[in-house]
Amino acid sequence: MASIALKSFIGLRQASAEKPHFTIQAKPISLNPSIHRRLQVNAAKTSPKVTGRNLRVAVVGGGPAGGSAAETLAKGGIETFLIERKMDNCKPCGGAIPLCMVGEFDLPLDIIDRRVTKMKMISPSNVAVDIGQTLKPHEYIGMVRREVLDQYLRNRASENGATVINGLFLKMEKPGDGEAPYVLHYTEYDGKVGGAGVKKSLEVDAVIGADGANSRVAKSIDAGDYEYAIAFQRIKIPDDKMVYYENLAEMYVGDDVSPDFYGWVFPKCDHVAVGTGTVTHKGDIKKFQLATRNRAKDKILGGKILRVEAHPIPEHPRPRRLAGRVALVGDAAGYVTKCSGEGIYFAAKSGRMCAEAIVEGSENGKRMVNEADLRKYLEKWDKTYWPTYKVLDVLQKVFYRSNPAREAFVEMCADEYVQKMTFDSYLYKRVVPGNPWEDLKLAVNTIGSLVRANALRREMEKLNV
Repeated sequence: MASIALKSFIGLRQASAEKPHFTIQAKPISLNPSIHRRLQVNAAKTSPKVTGRNLRVAVVGGGPAGGSAAETLAKGGIETFLIERKMDNCKPCGGAIPLCMVGEFDLPLDIIDRRVTKMKMISPSNVAVDIGQTLKPHEYIGMVRREVLDQYLRNRASENGATVINGLFLKMEKPGDGEAPYVLHYTEYDGKVGGAGVKKSLEVDAVIGADGANSRVAKSIDAGDYEYAIAFQRIKIPDDKMVYYENLAEMYVGDDVSPDFYGWVFPKCDHVAVGTGTVTHKGDIKKFQLATRNRAKDKILGGKILRVEAHPIPEHPRPRRLAGRVALVGDAAGYVTKCSGEGIYFAAKSGRMCAEAIVEGSENGKRMVNEADLRKYLEKWDKTYWPTYKVLDVLQKVFYRSNPAREAFVEMCADEYVQKMTFDSYLYKRVVPGNPWEDLKLAVNTIGSLVRANALRREMEKLNV
């Protein structure tokens, strides 16, 4: 097979030149050793010490990225502020998390609604392929509700010393030079429902933008734009129907449900999440949503729609993810995978990695950080996850381009080797090295599927003439 030259993520820029340092005086804060578990780091002592206090960092956005970042910062000795507007936000989200996230982020099992061990991939012609045959007894895909997961991560950050602010971030004033603070303006609601709130400001040394696809932090650093429309519904179905989805998730592919993505039915605690998305035909999203319900009609018959929502998620990393002492993570940075549309794990992971870079660069909050310190997070991220993103990008471009290609994709998913490679990569977040002989057989079978798909497409075109 011909080799493909793959480009790295865009957005990596040269570090800013060092500028004269000066210190900022502030009231000292106390750290409780029983709460803050310090990270042991070895950093070069090139930045000036922060005197009279610890480094101050604001995290804007309280989803998986923000919650994970705030917890890591607080544990690392950073004075941390987490700003989140909607503390009980039921964000439109499929809610799937890989097995590795449960252990890696020490998540309690009671926040996982369902443990999916079976999946059905359903082709445009409604050919269903059962997936999950290769899962080991302890392996599963976790299904969570974002309002539950996000709240848990925010609470844990607070327990470790972060100050959680119920507020709406408005804008940010950038420092003129040196180590002058960033000034964040926000409206604080203090948990109140309704009302205008109170306008406040906050001075910090660095900012992590974890405020989603419509990130105001991203706009403040001219990070560039992207769009990805997604529709999502929560449907309460009869108990006897819910039994079918007890540990089963469905994915539908076809031009009817999306011309460039897929539709899904994912089980939650007492309802199912039904959704679809598209980049290329956003104006038809309601039509695609209806088609997804129709494809699953018999299995959700008698269901009652609880919520109808829409939410944008990115389709690629932003052109710029870092400027000065401001870095983007999660959806704000554009870390949603092609083909699968997964984002929760990558949001939490990027938030933690960015915070770790700040903790290391500041020597547990004792020194000022600069753009070079935050750039280490980007370099590590790209090195670790670039292969995963590119593989899924190629798969989407090859197999989501037409119904015949989707038929070939579903046919390929029936292969046990494909299932094993897919689940090993998904559950443990790594690009799994394959067996050369099996890879060769897979290549031959894939080419055969695509040839048959093209033959089918030509026959269909003749019928339409």
